[in-house]
Amino acid sequence: MGYTFFVAKIEKQDPLGEELHFLRMSGVSYCRSDFTAPWGLFLPLAEGCARFHVVVSGTAVLRDGNETLKLETGDLVLIPHGRGHNLLDDLASPVVQLEDLNPEHQNERYCLFRHGGGGALTQLVCVKLRFDHPAAYQLIAQLPRVIHVKAANSHEMVWLDAILRFIASEAKGLRLGGDTVLTRLADILIIQTIRWWIEHQAMMQPGWLAALRDARIGRAITLIHRDPGHAWTVGSLASEVAMSRSAFADRFTQMLGEPVMSYVTRWRMYTAHTILRQENADIGELATRLGYTSEAAFNRTFKRVIGKTPGVARAGH
Repeated sequence: MGYTFFVAKIEKQDPLGEELHFLRMSGVSYCRSDFTAPWGLFLPLAEGCARFHVVVSGTAVLRDGNETLKLETGDLVLIPHGRGHNLLDDLASPVVQLEDLNPEHQNERYCLFRHGGGGALTQLVCVKLRFDHPAAYQLIAQLPRVIHVKAANSHEMVWLDAILRFIASEAKGLRLGGDTVLTRLADILIIQTIRWWIEHQAMMQPGWLAALRDARIGRAITLIHRDPGHAWTVGSLASEVAMSRSAFADRFTQMLGEPVMSYVTRWRMYTAHTILRQENADIGELATRLGYTSEAAFNRTFKRVIGKTPGVARAGH
């Protein structure tokens, strides 16, 4: 009876959903652009950030290296790793640098650009954002260079049409609280876009995403992420997911390419790094929170995994 209950518990878990929960954004900035043909814009590499563009009206071309994408009204394109790229009305159009444009309106998180030669109008909403949780880093690392969600696919995604219409409505006017509304919409849009990619285009090769979709290994990853400071062992995690110790250890290593306890250690250090970047945490207290009885041992492990000491990481706060 106990075993039956345990299996039911595993099946109700949604490890991938929990990881998507960690896609909380910071440093979000929005740009609404009214471009008239001919126009072209170069957006430089945004280190540690992602960008997405929504075509509110008109058309555009995205050029990433030697690859081009034709964007239509209602299309969305996500550049998860912040690569430098061009947006143009036509590949032959002159290109200006983003920093050379003078915004018509600007505040801390929102700006409005008008640019171009006076021809056909294209309206864009462009967003740059940063993720500040190790689960987000892990998930974003699995994504391709570009995710293109076409408006033609919207019959599969009622959510896309509704969110894009809401974004277009908010972006067309500087209404009270509009930037806050856009921030919340961006949260939803990014999560839904990644879900769409996972469901429709992700190739489930061995790796972190595939492990999340495995009932038992995904459950183990969720447990580690929920409580990295717990005194986890291979045996305790195996017991939680109703597997023998040896079978669990072998399966975990096969799917993720590293042993269980190596993953636990790495996750603790990623969590510590995030905390140190976001707050002026006491290093000794943080070490204790993450299961270390010795601050010196914590410092050594942090330096080995992250490549710098906790003190240096905290100084960057």
